[in-house]
Amino acid sequence: MGKKQTFEDAMQKLEEIAAALEDDTISLDDSLKKFEEGMKLAEFCNKKLEEARQHVSILLKKEDRFVETPFDDTQNE
Repeated sequence: MGKKQTFEDAMQKLEEIAAALEDDTISLDDSLKKFEEGMKLAEFCNKKLEEARQHVSILLKKEDRFVETPFDDTQNE
């Protein structure tokens, strides 16, 4: 059996695909194949991120009960 794909592996592959698509020597057919692969990887990454958000929401606890608190990613900017 093959290795299960991780979020980090998918992101690395997406970066490689983006770099390849920026190369103007790649054929149109190859570009379309890479774009399609990239879209599948992006969907996989979005799914993993959503699962992580849901997990974080469950783990956030307030007053002995679980309360969903929105993730504020603006604090890192």
